Amino acid sequence: MKILVYPHDLGIGGSQINAIELAGATQRMGHETIVFGRPGPLVEKIRGLGLEFVAAPATGRRPSLGAARALARLAEQRHIDILHGYEWPPSLECYMAARRLPHAAAVSTVMSMAVAPFIPKHVPLTVGTHQIAEAEVRSGRSAVNVLEPPVDVDANRPGLDLAQGDFRKAWGVWEGAYVVAIVSRLARELKLEGILSAMDAVASLPATMRVCLLIAGDGPARAEVAERAAQVNIRTGRQTVVLTGELADPRAAYDVADVCLGMGGSALRALAFGKPLVIQGEAGFWELLTPSSLETFLWQGWYGVGRGQAGSAAALSRILLEILPAEMLRAELGGFGRRVVEHRYSLAHAAEAQLDIYRAAFDSASSSRRVYVRELEAAGHFLRYKGRRLQARLTRRGTADDFNARPVAAGPSLHALSAGGAI
Repeated sequence: MKILVYPHDLGIGGSQINAIELAGATQRMGHETIVFGRPGPLVEKIRGLGLEFVAAPATGRRPSLGAARALARLAEQRHIDILHGYEWPPSLECYMAARRLPHAAAVSTVMSMAVAPFIPKHVPLTVGTHQIAEAEVRSGRSAVNVLEPPVDVDANRPGLDLAQGDFRKAWGVWEGAYVVAIVSRLARELKLEGILSAMDAVASLPATMRVCLLIAGDGPARAEVAERAAQVNIRTGRQTVVLTGELADPRAAYDVADVCLGMGGSALRALAFGKPLVIQGEAGFWELLTPSSLETFLWQGWYGVGRGQAGSAAALSRILLEILPAEMLRAELGGFGRRVVEHRYSLAHAAEAQLDIYRAAFDSASSSRRVYVRELEAAGHFLRYKGRRLQARLTRRGTADDFNARPVAAGPSLHALSAGGAI
């Protein structure tokens, strides 16, 4: 099978890394795989995995007809079977390209916390949580799969030689301090609230505990994060918060940690390193992963929504006060998390599941009437979306990441409905 994988961009981020690592795994299983996209820092990782990279044309707004035409030309020249878009702009561009080609099928993966309704409902869709999948099935999608964010459990594990001492020295992380690590894009949607609360939480811990909050990442909220970090460091009189910026290889940040905070793929990579994990969410959500809380996250994904921001820092402080001094508990929870990742989230298992999705997409066919109706429905959703975006820009209320700004987990509980409960 010949496969083209198209991440939504090639800056460092969870969805993109998942796309590239899965592409590498499918190629190792004997399938020719190309990565298409706008050049960025992850091109080096693509080439390091032995994958061919083809640069997308420079375009303005997305989705782009120019990108769709380039995809169609490439697919025709190389006899590509599958055009796989990650997130909604590449998904629509892959779909537009595949419509021109009788031999190619488009598939979509959305790792955001909600799915854009203008991805046509007959396009095979993969999401990262069972909760989102159920919502999409109820919305009328005909082919929905769940593929939880995979982790390369060999490249991310305890015991690697990641020069922990050099890393501590480079970033001024004091020896003997407890390290609480966040590896995250500094985005305003989903991320910023929790990152700011984490700084306040660590600042409120007793000075005798000597805790350092290590934040590895960059993004549009960098200024707000840096400002709060400076305030915390002045208040505590020491480097309580350390900002590394974006790391091409963030594994040392996980490795040096005593406890990790995170969501999504970053949370799973923390577990792969055998670290205790506090899941970060929104509206004050923080929860320690334990055997009793695992089922919740297997259903809704590695994220949650609390009851409001008030008390968020205090809630995290209580968890850190419990777990940081308890070395045996940290070891037990770290070992538990590592076993969860090995059993359920390995890259090899995900690659097999991904290939099954490709085969089903390639073999399936829809009637032209059904496809036409689905396309009209998707076009209507897209026009309404563009109208709302225009209105938001005019009123200065826009967000940079619409479908992470309206997560499924923040809505009514479909899980309760499926179990016979009331919404």
